[in-house]
Amino acid sequence: MTELCDLSAAELAARIRNGEARAVDALDSALARVAAVDGRPGTLDPGDLTADDQAKVHAFITLTVERARAQAEAVDKKLAQGEIPGPLAGVPFTVKDIFVVEGTPSTASSRMLANFVAPYTATPVARMEAAGAVMLGKVNLDEFTYGSSNESSAFQPHPRNPWDTSRVVGGSSGGSAAAVAAGEGALSLGTDTAGSIRQPAAFCGVVGVKPTYGRVSRYGLIAFGSSLDCPGPLARDVTDAALMLNAIAGPDARDATAVTVPVPDYTAGIEDGVKGLRIGLSPDFFKLTYYNHESSEMEERPLPDDILAAVMQAADKLSDAGARIVENVPMPHTRYGIPAYFVISRVEAASNLHRFDGVKYGYRTADKVDDLRAMYRKTRGEAFGPQPKLRILMGMYVSAAQYSEQYYQQALKVRSLIRGDFDSVFDASGEHKLDALLTPTTPTTAFPIGDVYGDSVLMQYADQLTVTADHAGIPGLSLPGGLDAGGLPIGIQLLGPDFSEASLFRIARTYERETETAAWRSARPKVLG
Repeated sequence: MTELCDLSAAELAARIRNGEARAVDALDSALARVAAVDGRPGTLDPGDLTADDQAKVHAFITLTVERARAQAEAVDKKLAQGEIPGPLAGVPFTVKDIFVVEGTPSTASSRMLANFVAPYTATPVARMEAAGAVMLGKVNLDEFTYGSSNESSAFQPHPRNPWDTSRVVGGSSGGSAAAVAAGEGALSLGTDTAGSIRQPAAFCGVVGVKPTYGRVSRYGLIAFGSSLDCPGPLARDVTDAALMLNAIAGPDARDATAVTVPVPDYTAGIEDGVKGLRIGLSPDFFKLTYYNHESSEMEERPLPDDILAAVMQAADKLSDAGARIVENVPMPHTRYGIPAYFVISRVEAASNLHRFDGVKYGYRTADKVDDLRAMYRKTRGEAFGPQPKLRILMGMYVSAAQYSEQYYQQALKVRSLIRGDFDSVFDASGEHKLDALLTPTTPTTAFPIGDVYGDSVLMQYADQLTVTADHAGIPGLSLPGGLDAGGLPIGIQLLGPDFSEASLFRIARTYERETETAAWRSARPKVLG
């Protein structure tokens, strides 16, 4: 018998609305799964890892059981009174701990905010709850979202991949992806700055969506790169991701960057197929291009054969379903996405981290100091981990007056060139006239814990295939595309023009239907047995 926690959000909400299940039963099922697979939550002083720790997922920092039970009971009460509590009635979901939620610790996985209890709730979280969803708790991430593996969290043990707990979950929304993959909530709210939703979604075998910049409000999001950050959904299937985007998208008077473009029903045409759509393949997304500091040259490395094969098989399936596959689409500035991101994101990170000074909220050094400047220095030195410190130092350096033209202004120009690549291939009167671009999501499957951590350059290149969408502000969707030879999930990615999320959902849902009988679809994460 299928556990309630393993049902899709759409089916679970339907059962609860129809009286076939109660919201409190769905909550209890999710909490039982958390107790079975998650292990102890991340803390600042974890002590030594045990063998049991190494076999658990550790997605959570904070479980909000009382809050969740009150919400679930409220859903059941409304239904008993004949009211409709919302399209996500009773569906358990988790929140990346980069969003503030009133009355809960909102830590950003940093010692700096370990004692911060938020006085208000982020708009995307509030909209999920207004849709009837039940918040289970806050999940782990790379500190202040700085990383691509979730290993940099100040709250340890950090999350482990449900498919193989010796592997990373990806980052920075790794706790969100792990929780969804392990059945610890059907949905999760994450953020994407360079691929931070899509990359962990690929590593954990779930669906992750980075919406168009401004499609979802950033109000209540603890900012990393303000011109790049995008809240978005993680789910186990495409329909659930569409349902969640329905709930969280839309304008917000409290966020000047939230667009006022009307929000369609993303589920309305999701089964309409791909007949007549033009989907492109670009060789620039089939290789990893990186700077070799020893040779001072840009070098190329082809992606693994199983990842390339998954993308080509997806193209074949979509072609069989009626799409036109357009090959050899040029995206020449893709190779510069990571260097430009290195500069832009760190300038914005340094600016956003200035507010954490030990004065207004959060951590303050307990040592005696002689003046305010010394208090700042001690507080930040003790509370920030290595990644925030690196980003502050680099951000201040490349934005300094004597270097801004050499680095920051050049990076902004590269960002414009990347946007131009997408504008060209999506132009309805241009040569390619694409509705979407089909690419790999990541250059590898989930790598072993400890293999890359500490090498900030190599870690960053895990996002080379996702970061260009953040530079351009366009939507991107990652979905499972198979398993590699070691049984780890492979992610494939769809990129589209501004506000084309509905088309991406259609294409992704078509691929789901075309592969529903594939043997890899029946595989489950190892933590589930």
